[in-house]
Order: sequence, then C-alpha cells, then structure tokens
Amino acid sequence: QVQLVESGGGLVQAGGSLRLSCAASGRSFTSYAMGWFRQAPGKEREFVAAIGWSGGNIYYADSVKGRFTISRDNAKNTQYLQMNSLRPEDTAVYYCAYSRMFPEGSTRWYDYNYWGQGTQVTVSS
Repeated sequence: QVQLVESGGGLVQAGGSLRLSCAASGRSFTSYAMGWFRQAPGKEREFVAAIGWSGGNIYYADSVKGRFTISRDNAKNTQYLQMNSLRPEDTAVYYCAYSRMFPEGSTRWYDYNYWGQGTQVTVSS
C-alpha cells in the first residue's frame, strides 16, 4: 500500500524558512515525477514546484521562484521543499504528490497519482 508522509510544516515569521519533506513507501518512485501544491482557505489548489524523475527538469510557480527549492532523494523515495524568505501569502496547506503519467514533471494537479495528507504552513507578518 502506497503511503506518503509529509513533515516540516509549522508557524514561522515572515522572512523565515521551513523545509518540507515527503517520504513515500509501498513501492519505488524512482521513475515518478514529484511535486508540491498548496491550498489556502477559500482558494483553489495551486502548483508550487515539480521535479522530474532524474532531477533534470525542475519547475516553479512564478510566485516562489528564487525563494523555494525542490529536490529529491531517489534512494529514500523522498522529496523536499526548501522554503526561504517566506511571506504571509505563502500560508496554506502544502501537499506533496507523485506522478507516474508525467515522469518529466507537470504543473497540473490532475497529472499526479499519489498525494500526501497535507501539512500546514503559516507565515505571520
């Protein structure tokens, strides 16, 4: 049974940093793309970052470029999202996801097969 476990969320002041982790189990995800999405209250889920299976293709939403960094460790079936210079508008529930259909990565949430449970990130001003 596939299971994705997220960690690293929390409360931080504006300008601070957090590192999210998403560990997958139940099968190998070496050939999968990995991604992060977020959803704020009253808003639709939005793309944050994605990385292809080899790590060669990386995508970021314009709103996080230069501040967030996505990475992966295939040996551990784990992906990370390093978030620096956080802003109050980054406050949301963050979800990790894995895509089998689009191994080079995708910005569309419906291209992803497996999802984490979500972790809350709150940035205070």
